[in-house]
Amino acid sequence: MANGLAVFLLSAGWGCSYSARVDDLFQRPIGAATRFCAVYGQPIRHSGSPAMHNPALAKLGLDWRYLAFEVSPDALGQAIEGARAMHFVGLNLTVPHKLLALELVDALDESATTWGAVNTICFEAKSDSGDWTPLGQLPGPATGEIRAKGYNTDADGIMLALQQDLGLSLAGQRVLLLGAGGAGQVAALKLAAEGIAELHLVNRTVAKAEQLVGEIAERFTQTKAIVGYPENVADKIDLVLNATSLGLKPDDALPFDESQFSLANAPAVFDMIYQPALTPLLTKAADAGCRTANGLGMLLWQGAKALEIWTGQAAPIDVMRTALESHIYGDE
Repeated sequence: MANGLAVFLLSAGWGCSYSARVDDLFQRPIGAATRFCAVYGQPIRHSGSPAMHNPALAKLGLDWRYLAFEVSPDALGQAIEGARAMHFVGLNLTVPHKLLALELVDALDESATTWGAVNTICFEAKSDSGDWTPLGQLPGPATGEIRAKGYNTDADGIMLALQQDLGLSLAGQRVLLLGAGGAGQVAALKLAAEGIAELHLVNRTVAKAEQLVGEIAERFTQTKAIVGYPENVADKIDLVLNATSLGLKPDDALPFDESQFSLANAPAVFDMIYQPALTPLLTKAADAGCRTANGLGMLLWQGAKALEIWTGQAAPIDVMRTALESHIYGDE
């Protein structure tokens, strides 16, 4: 039994770096009352979410487990329905599911409609009075109708990471944003809502960037949104933010065109990628003298917000941070 449980824990992303929590769970084997939550993505093996959430769940004294599953976009609807049928507490969604999920959930929280993407799903049960309660906050098993409600915790995660890891105050700043996919879209809208003065948006598909710039122009008139790089390569930018997947692999190209922009003109660079901890972009930015941060802080804060939605309890931030850093950085 112990060996089987160890295999399960390792496959769920716990690893040996947080062995105290593994030992703790040997005292609490998985049983019929154990609840589950998970992250869906493609790819998913790089995810640090299980390593962060499982120690947090143990700290909260919950008989829950957090898993990771590789799910293709074509199968996302079925995977959500499967989790609902098995009374999962909730789901996190990562690349490439955050936009697709908008059409697959039963209800959307204001955070999802405001930022235009879903990265968290909370399964809720309907009471006899018509109220909806998160499954993770019910005193017993759910009966009756269950719905999937979509939330977005990425926006808060991005802002908290920028503030805490880079010490940035965004009002009035000029930002170069690389990527307009799910995470990039949320970042663009949140940055505009925070009152940045100017946003330069670079995306492989120009039409998608143009659509997002148009939305910002309508909703956030104080922000000047532009498709493309600053007009002059020497123009100063206060923050470069990478929301593309370039950097996940060591041989990836830089996510920006060096003939169009120089990192010497950017005092701060943030890469949403957190594994590897040091991407080619961050390496080059550090060499240029920039303050840098990877996406670990964003992952931490968005995960903490999701956990609070599911449990109704304050997330144990210190436990989550320690576990996540141990998982990503090891003994370094």
